[in-house]
Amino acid sequence: MKSFLLIFSLFGSFYVSALIDKKISKEEYVNTWKQIAISQMISSKIPASITLAQGILESANGNSDLAIKGKNHFGIKCSDWKGEKMYMNDDSDNECFRVYENAEDSYFDHSKFLSSKTRYSKLFLLDQMDYKGWANELKNAGYATNPKYPELLIEIIESLKLYEFDQKGNSTPKMNSELAISTLMNSHTVLVHLNKVKYIVVKKGDTFYKISKEFDLGLWQLYRYNDFEDKKDVLEVGDIVFLQPKRRRSLSKEKTIKTTTTTLSLRQISQLEAVKLESLMRINQITLPDELIEKGKVIALR
Repeated sequence: MKSFLLIFSLFGSFYVSALIDKKISKEEYVNTWKQIAISQMISSKIPASITLAQGILESANGNSDLAIKGKNHFGIKCSDWKGEKMYMNDDSDNECFRVYENAEDSYFDHSKFLSSKTRYSKLFLLDQMDYKGWANELKNAGYATNPKYPELLIEIIESLKLYEFDQKGNSTPKMNSELAISTLMNSHTVLVHLNKVKYIVVKKGDTFYKISKEFDLGLWQLYRYNDFEDKKDVLEVGDIVFLQPKRRRSLSKEKTIKTTTTTLSLRQISQLEAVKLESLMRINQITLPDELIEKGKVIALR
């Protein structure tokens, strides 16, 4: 009996160790991150194939120490970074790398990094379907020191047919500048606000109950995530319905908005900006959320 328990214990330890040591494959990585890559293509004009290929190459399919410990999938170094940091050997010893709260943030920062740096400006003159041109220009702009960097990206893209995701990102109807299409779930298109909150736009015939069933949410969650007025029993076409909690403040650089074109209530601004109503009321010292705000008034978002 003791020998059996010993064997079982050893087998159990080996099994747990095997699970811990299990590596993520390229295919698993693509399945995990393809939707956010498509959404970033729509919002930031960066080919989804390039984003995924860089993520695979820079993070070793999400298995590198930097990806696991720092949630950094793109090897982005500190530069003017003010957040958390970690140090690793790369081109030089003990180099500084950005650390993120979650891996999704590294995808957002990757898009921001490329689109905000002057040295990468030539990338955005290229066709979004030209992944080979993007791969070569990334090297020319100094993203990586490996002379074979373009070839490595192109090989990943073509072996996994990542260029197919560029078609999805390029053919999806554009929303306004604050929206990015993330994925299709049943009859609704899930959108991601720039404040990083998922939501849908109400269609004809939608009800709170139907939406709750479609997205496996409780009715209480929909009511909690959305600051609807108490008497709102029927959804109207075009209403925004959030599928996640709104933020306590805006993540945008713009700290305020000015009601210049339309008379809105703070409740409506809360839905448009994906910021919790109670937060906006506190920040702006407004006690009546449904009172219309006169045109020209500045509303603080954080």
